[in-house]
Amino acid sequence: MAEIDIGKHCQIDSCSQNDFLPFVCELCSGVFCLDHRSREAHSCSAEPVKRVSQTVGGSTSYPCSFQDCKGKELLPVICAQCEKHFCLAHRHQDDHKCEKLEVQKPRMAATKELVQKIIESKDTSKSKGRRGAKSSATAAKVALMKLKLHAAGDMGQPQTERTYFQVYLPKESKDSSQPMFFCSKWSVGKVVDYAASLASLKNNNNVLTAKKLRLCHPQTGEALQMDDTLLSLLAHQVTPLYNGGNVILEYLDNERTGLDNVSDYISQT
Repeated sequence: MAEIDIGKHCQIDSCSQNDFLPFVCELCSGVFCLDHRSREAHSCSAEPVKRVSQTVGGSTSYPCSFQDCKGKELLPVICAQCEKHFCLAHRHQDDHKCEKLEVQKPRMAATKELVQKIIESKDTSKSKGRRGAKSSATAAKVALMKLKLHAAGDMGQPQTERTYFQVYLPKESKDSSQPMFFCSKWSVGKVVDYAASLASLKNNNNVLTAKKLRLCHPQTGEALQMDDTLLSLLAHQVTPLYNGGNVILEYLDNERTGLDNVSDYISQT
């Protein structure tokens, strides 16, 4: 049966979600999904773009200002401090070595020093053989501080609703893992789709006979239920996920319910 193409895809490169009732921005006339309809979510600017943009094949692109970077974006991604354009990979101040980052350096240095001290203190605890949920929760708190510096995600999500994970990617991927954040109210199914988009993974979850991209628990290897929310999994009493912890993305056959060996993805030492 032929697939019916209804609606339009969100113009955000990392999203491309097909929305049956897309939103059209009154300022830039772009087409966006529900999550990126606001000006802040799709980096819309009411002011004329200050930098000279390039027009290729009738569409406008915005080149990255970072030295030697040839990246371009279809929508402007502007640093709020230096007001220059950057690609998604260099959008953060520390990634493009922002000329106005000096004010934040003392705080960033203090944060990194604190993280290093915590890590060093935890190294001595390994000899005591501490294991289980308490040590996992502590490790997640330490990792959370690092993830917040570099994780990719929907910048339109409120800080209070963001959940950060180190996402370990399928074995066939060129990268072993990527730091990402998601809305805590999202279902596992939406998390899988969004993570696949960020990591440029093939997602055939809508194809009946294809292997399915599943989100798996980092300790048990169990494939998480697609309709469960992150909030419910974070609050699980027995095997919870942790904000700042790990999750695994992998392609599974339809009859498989999880991974055989999580140590193939995450070192347990």
